[in-house]
Amino acid sequence: MSLRILIADDHDMVRETIAMFLDADGSTVTEAASDLAGALDKIKTEPPYDLVLLDYTMPGMKGLQGLQTVLGINEGRPVGLISGTATRLIAEQALDMGAIGFLPKTLPAKSLVNAVRFMAAGETYAPVSFMSGKDNPEETDFEKALSERERQVLRGLMIAQSNKEIARDLDLQEVTIKLHVKTLCRKLDAKNRTDAAIIARDAGFV
Repeated sequence: MSLRILIADDHDMVRETIAMFLDADGSTVTEAASDLAGALDKIKTEPPYDLVLLDYTMPGMKGLQGLQTVLGINEGRPVGLISGTATRLIAEQALDMGAIGFLPKTLPAKSLVNAVRFMAAGETYAPVSFMSGKDNPEETDFEKALSERERQVLRGLMIAQSNKEIARDLDLQEVTIKLHVKTLCRKLDAKNRTDAAIIARDAGFV
């Protein structure tokens, strides 16, 4: 019996990448929505999903309000949150509200697939490295060198978002993001934004 997963995210590349990895072995059937309204429509009209994944910043979500709405209509079935920019505090609030898990978009593909199957089975998932490090005094030297805003921008670079997309997700001006990217490249000694993302991933930053 195949698992039915709904992936709701307004970034085509993110949706398609997650779906590709999940569909690879034939045990999962994924469907997609690009905003909260589309996700709600599918939940109401399609057969039940084993797991619904919601992007924290897609249109209609209004932060955790969208999660609350989906939890209310999904009849107790698992709902997880995915994000490239959300903080540990947001992840904790989502779990407290009843989300089955939280997935940073920076997770390696294999870990992401395993996490999705784990959540679809009704098990709570949140990566220990993410949940234990962001506001912790024992954060790494790599993280200490960056401000919270720079970390958020860097997470956007790690999922190949444009400056415009990062600006929208963080509710900032695009010119501000440009400055942050320039600062990040200088601090990380990176040649460009792609190099910065690779350096961050190699450092274990999520």
